Amino acid sequence: MNDWKIDSWRRRRAAQQAEYADPRALEAAIERIRSYPPLVSAGEVERLRGELREAGAGRRFLLQGGDCAETLNDCTPDRIASKLKILLQMSLVLVYGTNRPVVRVGRMAGQYAKPRSNAVERVGDEEIATYRGDLVNSFAPSARGRAPDPARLLSAYQHSALTLNFIRALIDGGFADLHHPEYWDMRDFRGSPIAAEYQAVVQAISDSVEFVESLGEATGEPLQRIAFYTSHEGLLLPYEEAQTRTVPRRSGYYNLGAHMLWIGERTREVNGAHVEYFRGIRNPVGVKIGPTCRPEEAVEIAVRLNPERDAGRLVLITRMGADRVDVALPPIVEAVSQAEIPVVWCCDPMHGNVVRTRSGRKTRSFDAILHELESVLQVHEEQGTILGGVHLELTGERVTECLGGASGLTEEDLGENYATYCDPRLNYSQSLEIAFLLARRLNPSGRCAGPNGGIAGGEKLRR
Repeated sequence: MNDWKIDSWRRRRAAQQAEYADPRALEAAIERIRSYPPLVSAGEVERLRGELREAGAGRRFLLQGGDCAETLNDCTPDRIASKLKILLQMSLVLVYGTNRPVVRVGRMAGQYAKPRSNAVERVGDEEIATYRGDLVNSFAPSARGRAPDPARLLSAYQHSALTLNFIRALIDGGFADLHHPEYWDMRDFRGSPIAAEYQAVVQAISDSVEFVESLGEATGEPLQRIAFYTSHEGLLLPYEEAQTRTVPRRSGYYNLGAHMLWIGERTREVNGAHVEYFRGIRNPVGVKIGPTCRPEEAVEIAVRLNPERDAGRLVLITRMGADRVDVALPPIVEAVSQAEIPVVWCCDPMHGNVVRTRSGRKTRSFDAILHELESVLQVHEEQGTILGGVHLELTGERVTECLGGASGLTEEDLGENYATYCDPRLNYSQSLEIAFLLARRLNPSGRCAGPNGGIAGGEKLRR
């Protein structure tokens, strides 16, 4: 680490970076962000590392989820609360069903940049820059709107601060109070099987809280508050560098723009700028691992990012595609295990399963998502390793972007509320259904088991 500096990434090839017409305006925006207060604390970052260490050992479970790409317009009380609500509901189901604490990490308060396959797109007769997220440019399809604008960096930082402030206010105000889980009800889905199952869990938790308190073992704050962390893809490196600093009485550098950051599939080049930047910060770091990643490459990335082999430092987020897990994942898991590098294995069953409808609209199949989850679980069982978490693109809104689920969304239904600016997300009921099915699969004899004992260990996650 002696050769690492906060800007040493600038001497490496940096993929997926925006090209600004006015470098001086960009530097002025970066300097302004450097002067702002941090969004999170180093103590919170270190606490997350400790919890991820336990997730890697199977004593906790990581639930990471949120929007594909946040927008500045998402910074409203209702939208923030709805995303926090569905993640809390899912974690409640997982805690109750698996008897494990859940590490709650939102793709929130900073997920404003997106990598893209193509630098330009054609709109009518005009070729314009691709939308790269509200951190960089506008979704509006015009040459002017798509020009990277440094002022957006300041706006994204401010909206991240507003989002994080409201999340903390909700949690401090009792939004996650286990005395009142009925506040998280399923009023929009009354009559569905998922709503009935969730209400049964709510009632059981309420009974358990009353029982524990009657023994005098637990009261007050431990039942009222939960830990909630934020994360985003660390894509635009000047923006991430601006939020990187040292902290009194702690060694090393922290990116205090989020608790956890990850490197994407398109930017995980071993000798590239992103790996170079991330190897020098104290935050937990995730890396997306797709089917093109060679086993030796995965090991090299893991060694470079975690040379001290510190458990809780590195999360490998596999995103293979439902039909490629069985071939692509086992050699990677085996190679990393043989290298004795501690990692948290996490499954992203979303990104490898994007398909296009006949009309050209992007969507994902709920069945394919479950298939990938089941296949990944089987690989880890066969390898003797532990699946420590799941990474999902989801929303607390009633969108119609992914096919299937208990609500039976079809291709014809997608137009009802297809609201994503980038990739399709699980909606409210689909997300909660994933939590129930995952809890059953992780603990088939547990308290979320169905009427016939739930899903047995060797059966598929699909009903």
